[in-house]
Amino acid sequence: MPVYALDGLVPVIHPDAFVHPDAVVIGDVTVGAESTVWPCAVLRGDYGRITVGERTSVQDGTVVHATAEKATSIGSDCVIGHAVHLEGCSILDRVLVGNGAIVMHDVVAKTGSVIAAGAVLRNGTVVPERAMARGVPAVVHLDAVREDLVSEAVELYVGNGHRYRRSLRRLDA
Repeated sequence: MPVYALDGLVPVIHPDAFVHPDAVVIGDVTVGAESTVWPCAVLRGDYGRITVGERTSVQDGTVVHATAEKATSIGSDCVIGHAVHLEGCSILDRVLVGNGAIVMHDVVAKTGSVIAAGAVLRNGTVVPERAMARGVPAVVHLDAVREDLVSEAVELYVGNGHRYRRSLRRLDA
């Protein structure tokens, strides 16, 4: 897998995490136990710190970046969907970010919240616990999320990470 140090900043990837060989991890990045980073995802910690907690899935085509002033943190038990863009934001534990969402500077998605597919969150938006942010620009809907919504997806991707670590093999033509 392409994992790169930059200016002495070396990614820290837990040995129980799965980073797909076609994902890219650069610089000041930490990936927690049983987390998964899928094909074409890019976690580029060149200007600031990126942290991914435990049992979190960062899916295909997602871009995670930070700035020198604004780290990007993703908590534990999160699902970050396909082709998401996260930069300078805080995603707390048990959050689902739907496919294609854009989550930028100073956004805070609190525990148990959901950012819907395709949503664009303005700088500084706060998504409260069990709320859903949806639309362009996103509107926050309170008490819109079941408590168990994210846990099923988390378990699916933790299991998929174990499966891939165990049996993925490249076939050369």
